[in-house]
Amino acid sequence: MRAPGDWAYNQRVPAIRDTTSHAIARVSRLHRAAAERLLRRSGLHAGQELLMMLLWDHGPLPQGELIEQLGLDASTVTRMVQRLEQSGFVRRSRSATDRRAVIVAPTAAAQALREQVGEIWGELEGVTLAGLSAAEQGELARLLSLVEHNLT
Repeated sequence: MRAPGDWAYNQRVPAIRDTTSHAIARVSRLHRAAAERLLRRSGLHAGQELLMMLLWDHGPLPQGELIEQLGLDASTVTRMVQRLEQSGFVRRSRSATDRRAVIVAPTAAAQALREQVGEIWGELEGVTLAGLSAAEQGELARLLSLVEHNLT
């Protein structure tokens, strides 16, 4: 049996890398790294801006709604909210109607970030789509939407 360190084994692995799924994984990792680099100047980490966008668009939300909208597990969102609270970007409180529910609300400091995050996302979009024509950008968006639909 061949092992991953074996030359013959490694000669077969590149075929796996030539798949669409592998390309999506590589692009996803690189896109997140670029987002992380750009967001660093705002005090946010990649992924946190998505939670903040939900709060900016909808106002205070139950943490369960954030979990559902982000499609992440509860522990990940809980840690994210805790870090954002420690950074002064959100505050948590108990729901007045359901004491079990935690409401997450953006702070004034978070509201001040909204424009900066929008600019960062515009910059990320520019870096991501550099060299693509408007038609190619539209086609990429259409194809990614189909892939997203297939995976949901």
